[in-house]
Amino acid sequence: MKKIILIIFVLAMISTNYASAHKPISHDDSHRSFDSALVIPDHKISWAIYENLGTNETKFYTFEAKNGDSFYASIVIPKIQGLENYAPTMLLVGEDNFIIEKAIYEKEFPGNEFYEPFGQVTYWERQELRVEIPQDGTYFIVVTDEKNQSGKYSLAVGEIEDFSGENMFTLLPKAWLDTKLFVNDYLSIVIVLGIFIAICSIPVIVIFKKRKTKLKSFS
Repeated sequence: MKKIILIIFVLAMISTNYASAHKPISHDDSHRSFDSALVIPDHKISWAIYENLGTNETKFYTFEAKNGDSFYASIVIPKIQGLENYAPTMLLVGEDNFIIEKAIYEKEFPGNEFYEPFGQVTYWERQELRVEIPQDGTYFIVVTDEKNQSGKYSLAVGEIEDFSGENMFTLLPKAWLDTKLFVNDYLSIVIVLGIFIAICSIPVIVIFKKRKTKLKSFS
């Protein structure tokens, strides 16, 4: 019964908008230097990394790329009160810490909105970074706030949706949960857990009623 419920839950999320779901990269928030940079396995695959950035903090990400590769990354901000004017800076850094590209948000705040149906979250668009990799090597994405503000952002890397080889019955529910925790939407988590518990309790109730009926028939 639990497996059936999980399948229904996953299929419901997939039907919401499967194609818009980025593959999440979990982390322990320790990627605060070039040496401890969070590894992006394949920069062409569409990844999403949910982050909290404190004042005077910088986050680092690293990936391998080849000459001529097309590289894409973007930053979006969850539509949460207090983040209307939040826009961290994103840098693409090559060997010897050479800055290849610097992406700064230069439009009017709070920015264009878009709704991400998989996690049911509205975001403000910030900067995008699209470049051609100049040579084979190790590269870094560096995200910092030059105004020393704190806030939340989601870093998206890559554009190819690829869930091959993944266990969808665990990946998608986890991605949904990570998104809700990222935007502090605890109410949705409580509601889903409540529905899950209620559905799981149905077999117990049915068994209890059957036993109660049998006991009455013997009395």
